[in-house]
Amino acid sequence: MKIGITCYPTYGGSGAVATELGLELARRGHEVHFISYAQPFRLDKFQEGVFFHEVEMDDYPLFEHPPYSLALAVAIHDVASARGLDLVHVHYAIPHATSAWIAREMGEGAGPRVLTTLHGTDITLVGQHPSFKSITRFSVLRSDGISAVSQYLRKETEDRFLVEPGRIEVIPNFVDVSRYRPGIRPSLRGRLAGEGERILMHISNFRAVKRVPDVVNTFARVAREIPARLILVGDGPERPVAVREAQRLGVEDRVTFLGKHAAVEELLSCADLFLLPSESESFGLAALEAMACGVPVISTNVGGLPEVVSPEAGALLPVGATEAMAEAALGLLSDSEAWRAASQAARSIAETNFSTEQVVPAYEAWYRRVIEAKPWGNP
Repeated sequence: MKIGITCYPTYGGSGAVATELGLELARRGHEVHFISYAQPFRLDKFQEGVFFHEVEMDDYPLFEHPPYSLALAVAIHDVASARGLDLVHVHYAIPHATSAWIAREMGEGAGPRVLTTLHGTDITLVGQHPSFKSITRFSVLRSDGISAVSQYLRKETEDRFLVEPGRIEVIPNFVDVSRYRPGIRPSLRGRLAGEGERILMHISNFRAVKRVPDVVNTFARVAREIPARLILVGDGPERPVAVREAQRLGVEDRVTFLGKHAAVEELLSCADLFLLPSESESFGLAALEAMACGVPVISTNVGGLPEVVSPEAGALLPVGATEAMAEAALGLLSDSEAWRAASQAARSIAETNFSTEQVVPAYEAWYRRVIEAKPWGNP
């Protein structure tokens, strides 16, 4: 198949999954064309069968805000026409599903099928804003195929956008378990923490929904009892808040802010525990990547997280329950047998339920069904 993929190229779960999917599809013999305003951050080396098309933008003085959605539609149409794409798979509804629909209409019925994968905030946050709700629903329903990364997100989409049952496929996020695995660079651990220190880790885009101050608060409670260090990976608006919280709790000398990193598997494989106390998560890709590295996860019991993290692999607790999170963390970090069992369970879940070999064939099968099916009518 010839497949177009549109995603946000910056750090974030939807872009990471879209890029890894495209790379794996190319390895399986498909021709993959990424179409975006910049090269996706995980598209960092040559891969046979993979092409990147940058969306051209004109900084015309009349436009206070350049119309990226329209430029993207033209780029999708041009690539589809020139390369004979069978389908365009867009990740994150706004504006990608809208642009793909316009591109298909430009083909006057001869354009490729459009498939939309919903990742979370495109439905639960951005898609609920009055400026976007109607266009989000319109664009999603005009897609020839719709998928969601969790059962939770499928139900949310059906309820919030009145999507008829049966239209949305659930295909979870996935992880390359040969790349994300325990013990990748043992020597790196000594650079992250001192002798005898336990490493707690958190990776995110530092938005308010991630509740990064709760990460720091949980760590501070743990650090009172055992030698430990907190490694924070990523960046975003809540980073200054997290810095102030570490200072307020007197643990700033044991908290390391590493900023953005592309090769997070090397960092994760050094961790003893991963903290994800989010207010909402439609899936929790960072938790899955940690589990693949054999790292137990302590997270909140919200959204799609219970579909990924099981109690055997760590703990699921209420939002804001930092004291309970610290107790769970200490229970694992102070009991080597309990930690080892959770580590093995985490790795087993990643291998069995969410590996590349398990999930990518589900995408291929979905593609074939959509191509062979009669196009959906107007919503």
